Amino acid sequence: MTSSQSPERVHAVDWLRGIAVLFMIQCHALVLLLPDLRQGDTTKFLLKLDGLVAPAFLFSAGFALTLLLVRGAAGGKRGNRLGRNLKRALQVLGVATLVNWMWFPLLREPRWLVRLDILHCVGLSLLLVLPVATALASRPRVLRGVALALALVVFFLSPLGEAVEGRWAYVLNKSTGAVFPLMPWLGFTWLGAYVGAVAGEQGRAGLTRALLFLIGLGAAGWLAAEPLNNLYPWHRFFVTNPSNAAERWMWVCLVLLGLVVLERKTASEGAPSRVRRFVETFGTSSLSAYVFHEALLYFHIFGFSFEKVWGNRSGWGQYTLLTGALIALTYGLCLAVDPLLDTVRRGPRTVADPLTGSFGQKFARLR
Repeated sequence: MTSSQSPERVHAVDWLRGIAVLFMIQCHALVLLLPDLRQGDTTKFLLKLDGLVAPAFLFSAGFALTLLLVRGAAGGKRGNRLGRNLKRALQVLGVATLVNWMWFPLLREPRWLVRLDILHCVGLSLLLVLPVATALASRPRVLRGVALALALVVFFLSPLGEAVEGRWAYVLNKSTGAVFPLMPWLGFTWLGAYVGAVAGEQGRAGLTRALLFLIGLGAAGWLAAEPLNNLYPWHRFFVTNPSNAAERWMWVCLVLLGLVVLERKTASEGAPSRVRRFVETFGTSSLSAYVFHEALLYFHIFGFSFEKVWGNRSGWGQYTLLTGALIALTYGLCLAVDPLLDTVRRGPRTVADPLTGSFGQKFARLR
C-alpha cells in the first residue's frame, strides 16, 4: 500500500516516544537517590534500560521526518514539507538553547551555547538528514538505501571520532563536554529515516518488514562484539562501538515492533483507554515534557526544586513516590499548557512531528 493510500497516523511511534519520556523522567530522577544506592545493581540495571531513551527519540525523529517527506512528495507537497520541517528543526534548537539558558550563564560564558545535549543532537541531526531526505523523497527506495548506508557509516566511524580534536570535537565526541555528540547518535536518526522511507512508500507492511530487518541486523552486530571491539584502537566500547549501537537499535526496534502489533490489534476498538491517552500525551508532547520535568527537577522556583529538597537523600521507597509525583506534575503541565499553545499555533497537530512533540513547533510563535 502506498503512502497516498495509507496516510493514517502511526500511533506506535507516539507510544514509543511516550514510553521513552517516562524512562527519561525516571532516569533523571535518580539524582534523588542516596549516593550509595546509585552505585548498586538496581541502579545499574535501570541505567541500562535508560540507555535506550536517546536512541528511541532520535530514531523517532528520523522516522517522522522521512515519513512526512515521502508522503508529501507522493501528494505533490514536498516543498511545503521541506519548509515546515526546516522550521521545526530550528525550533528544536531554539528550545535547546532555552534549556541551556536555564542551567548555564550563556551571556557570561557563551561556550555553553555549543554544548550538545539531547535536544541539540536531535535538532542538528534533523538538519543533516533533511536535505538528503528532501532530495530523495520522490524516490523512497533510493532514500532508504542511502539512509541505511549513512547510518552504518556513522556507527562504524564513531570509535575513530573519539580522536578528533579542535572545533570538530565540539560536535563529534565528548572531549569538549558534549553529552550527545553526533557520533554515534546521528546514526539512530538515519536508521529512523530508513524505516520512515519504507513506511512512507509501503505502509504498515513495509514498516514491519523494515523493523524485522533492523532487529536481525542489530542482533548480528551485538553478537559480533569481540571482533568489532578488536577492529579499532582503544575506545569507550559502551559509547561508540558499533556493536553497542547495534544492541541499542535492536531493542528499540523490538519495542516498536511490539507496539505496531499492539496498534494493529487495538485499531478496531472504540475510544482509547486511559493508559493509551496517558502515554500518547507524553508521546505527542514529549518536548514539552522534557522542559517541564527538567524545570521541576532542577530549576529553583521560589527556592524549591525536587533536587534541592530531596536530592541525594531518598531511599527506593521515597524515590518511587517522588518519581511518580514528578511524572504526574509533568503530565498535568502538558495537559494544561499544550491546549493554550494550540490556540496560538492555530493548526492541527500532524501525524509525526519531527520535533518529537508539539512544544517545539509552538515555541517560536510565542517568542
